[in-house]
Amino acid sequence: MDSNKKYWKGLEELNRTPEFVEKNKNEFAEPIPIEEVLSGSGLSAKTPRRDFLKALGFGVGAVTLAACQKVPVHKSIPYLIKPEEVTPGVANYYSSTYEGQAILVKTREGRPIKVEGNPNDIFAKGGLSAQAQASVLDLYDVNRLKDPKINGTDAGWDAVDAFVIKELAAVAASGKGIRLVTSTIHSPSTLAVIADFTAKYPTTKHINYDAVSYTGIIQANQNSFGKAVLPHYNFDKADIIVSFGADFLGTWISGEEFTRQYVSNRNNESLEKKKMSRHIQFESGMSLTGTNADNRFPIKPSEEGSAIISLYNAIAGTTLPGTKKALSKTTDTAITLVAKELLAAKGKALVVAGSNDVATQVLVNAINSLLGSYGTTIDLDNPSKQYAGNDAAFVEFVSELNRGDVGAVFFLNANPAYDYFKAADVTAGLKKVRLSVSFSDHAEETANLVTVIAPNHHYLESWGDANAVEGYYTVVQPTINPVYNTRQAEHSLLVWSDNAVKDYYAYVRNNWDKNLFPKVGLSGQKGWESLLQTGMIKTTPVAAGTYSFTRDLNAVAQTILDHSNSLSGGKFELQVYQSQAIGDGKRANNPWLQELPDPVSKVTWDNFAALSIKDIKDLKLNEGDVIKVTANGYSVEVPVLAQPGQATGTISIAVGYGRVNAGPVGDNVGKNAFPFYSFRNGTFQTTAIAEFKTTGVISPLAQTQTHHSYEGRSVIREASFTEYKKNPAAGSGSEGEHKDYDKTTSLWDSHDRPVYDWVMAIDLNACTGCGACVVACNAENNIPVVGKDEVRRRREMHWIRIDRYYSYNDNGNSEEAVTKELEIDKLDNFDRVSVVHQPMLCQHCDHAPCETVCPVLATVHSSEGLNQMAYNRCVGTRYCANNCPYKVRRFNWFNYWNDSRFDNYLNNEHTQLVLNPDVVTRFRGVMEKCSMCVQRIQAGKLKAKIEKRPLKDGEVKMACQQTCSANAIVFGNRNDPNSEVSKALASERTYYVLEELNVKPGIGYQVKVRNLSELEA
Repeated sequence: MDSNKKYWKGLEELNRTPEFVEKNKNEFAEPIPIEEVLSGSGLSAKTPRRDFLKALGFGVGAVTLAACQKVPVHKSIPYLIKPEEVTPGVANYYSSTYEGQAILVKTREGRPIKVEGNPNDIFAKGGLSAQAQASVLDLYDVNRLKDPKINGTDAGWDAVDAFVIKELAAVAASGKGIRLVTSTIHSPSTLAVIADFTAKYPTTKHINYDAVSYTGIIQANQNSFGKAVLPHYNFDKADIIVSFGADFLGTWISGEEFTRQYVSNRNNESLEKKKMSRHIQFESGMSLTGTNADNRFPIKPSEEGSAIISLYNAIAGTTLPGTKKALSKTTDTAITLVAKELLAAKGKALVVAGSNDVATQVLVNAINSLLGSYGTTIDLDNPSKQYAGNDAAFVEFVSELNRGDVGAVFFLNANPAYDYFKAADVTAGLKKVRLSVSFSDHAEETANLVTVIAPNHHYLESWGDANAVEGYYTVVQPTINPVYNTRQAEHSLLVWSDNAVKDYYAYVRNNWDKNLFPKVGLSGQKGWESLLQTGMIKTTPVAAGTYSFTRDLNAVAQTILDHSNSLSGGKFELQVYQSQAIGDGKRANNPWLQELPDPVSKVTWDNFAALSIKDIKDLKLNEGDVIKVTANGYSVEVPVLAQPGQATGTISIAVGYGRVNAGPVGDNVGKNAFPFYSFRNGTFQTTAIAEFKTTGVISPLAQTQTHHSYEGRSVIREASFTEYKKNPAAGSGSEGEHKDYDKTTSLWDSHDRPVYDWVMAIDLNACTGCGACVVACNAENNIPVVGKDEVRRRREMHWIRIDRYYSYNDNGNSEEAVTKELEIDKLDNFDRVSVVHQPMLCQHCDHAPCETVCPVLATVHSSEGLNQMAYNRCVGTRYCANNCPYKVRRFNWFNYWNDSRFDNYLNNEHTQLVLNPDVVTRFRGVMEKCSMCVQRIQAGKLKAKIEKRPLKDGEVKMACQQTCSANAIVFGNRNDPNSEVSKALASERTYYVLEELNVKPGIGYQVKVRNLSELEA
């Protein structure tokens, strides 16, 4: 452990700003003036509660009716359990699919209330992203359309069918084109429906359009190897990983899958074998993946191409043009050493790039070919089908619209009026189309422009299937009857094309019987029931082949340099990216996602312009100052964020914000950054030259990063892989530090735990900081959303938070640098900081200081090691929060579930249907905190008791643990020496946060280990 290292959550904490010092004089969040409380104006209310619920609130009736009917119309098979009917108080689990990933859906009394990963899923083995966890809430969104519409007026399905069929006949007679614009579809049955529709109307063309595109990779593989596919990457087979701007642990292609693969070479099991992969990241803005890298190098977008060219030259021994152009000494030296490491790991190396530029991806292909990556870390023969968008095809479609060549257009899960960079062209073009149809279940930006809205089911109301990776097929089955008068888009297409099979359920069954079951030897009703129970089938994968690269690269390199030159003009360079929570903006109306702190910035409810610390100092800006950013002829006004690790001279802004027809939660939250895109060399580009000016406006950001201060106490412990190999206890303090604390005299009597001693282990080397556990905890434990204003007052209610710590060495030691010769002016630029993520929740201390100060015994210790809350005893003194050194207790200042001031978030009759009935909903004025999902513990114990057997290890999983693709959280019974948690806590890397206080926490952490380079220049 490096005693010279200093950790800090944010610049205000590092610099001890007056505002930070003043705020942290108080243990609690800012109080609201009493006059505001009495007047009820603590937060603005747009409308009285009764009127609000009429306009925006959800009626219970529709959902209750849907839940009480037989679920579903065609019999679904629950996962493992097959109840004859819904039993009150007993949960049923159904297998289904979320965006190609096999999931389990928990229902209570016919209502889906929780989504979990399927343990047999090939992507994350039971893990799920924050967006997947939050998807169940979208089912209960009152802003979903309740009926189809023609020209903005509600209509019945018969009227819609008659109108569309008549108009299609007229379009077909005219000879004009019919276009079906969708986001990537990898459902075999949906693709078959589209094929049948095209057979009926031969002028139909299907266009895959993804707002965040991977066309560059697909086209590069076509140019390089004659295979227009998105590869299936295998990060678990890579000993060294080099990424140029690819946020592969976050939003790039398949974040949950890559996280599981990546961590398998860096977790406890791997380290015990003295094995650890090495990861180097080159990027402009600090990404989630960048925070987890062993070495990270900030570069400008204009430097990325030169860096990749330089890497190729160092590996191949060639002299492609632009080798040294625009590269700093630090980056140039790093590239040279990285090339040596890649060559040393030939066959077990992987280079990836986040660029959507075809030439850049072609050069990356050439590098991977030289490294022998194809057939090992890259699989082109069992490709991913998660993205298939064709940028050039969509641009041509917009041109067709405006030329008047299109007679009919259908939009399925595509919203180009919002996320196309020239949305005005889409708006103008749709005015020239005779028939325009949207299958959106919301009246979103594109749907508001079309003739007909035929609202699609939510996926939890639907039948279907998916084939996200070659050879892997999953099923989608409904878990509730349609809440509103919606209809599956596939069913509509079958009706409009006069298909012989118009019922989509029957169509899916037929497709599986004829085309998919024969691949795995299943058939008939028995095969169908087996599919519904398991949720998936897997065919034998094709052997991954090796591929040689033979193209001349001089022209490719020149194309890359031309693009780089277009970005480097002495001005700022803009990079747009996806945030971990909001993504491309399709789920902007989901309050769980809006209030999820960004893993890096910890900002909620907004996007912003991230600038380097040096640039902010030079420009005399302050965080929260609103600037007007202009690029590609488009401008937005966004607040500034001072981001350590940001490359000097660059600006990063997230897309997915700035919606105007998302719903009351997502409307006008942040600004739309999609218009900063450009179309170049056949693909959408995400970088541009930018300039900006101050506006004089201040818009404080709702950040959570320094809400809970430890007052300088050490809570993070790190070691290098070299140190770990010499001493597995390096950095943990177990050389005697916490063993001595075990021997200290205690003022408390020890608690007896005759059967269970529930504890947890968290591996800092596995946790990536993604935040999925936060949303999973929200869903499981009925945690309210409070909104931006309350978050700014430090009143977010999350029971688990992910603390993000920056660090550097005070003595100037360049431990994180590639070579010892590289000196870094950290205090000036902050561009080479390292980052550690630490999940923090109630530690369930054996000597819990909260328990001794509660005057009403609202918080007590159980005989199973849990620190429990009796909410009906709590009178809100907050003494317990004052005494908690971990700052993990939450005081609910308002009755967030029933106060009209929070109607836009979760407080309405509709979203309350997602509540877990096993967990009490807390009224205002009490303390809340992690309960270790005690309801799950009790359910597991009850099941074991009924079956007259002991509770098995792993049978009870916490919500945060279950969703973690990295398996960073392990929970279990410490009394069982063979339990997974006992083995994890026995690791030499284990330490306990603030163990010097002798509160005896029940959660052990494993030291963060970084695989720093041992190579010398």
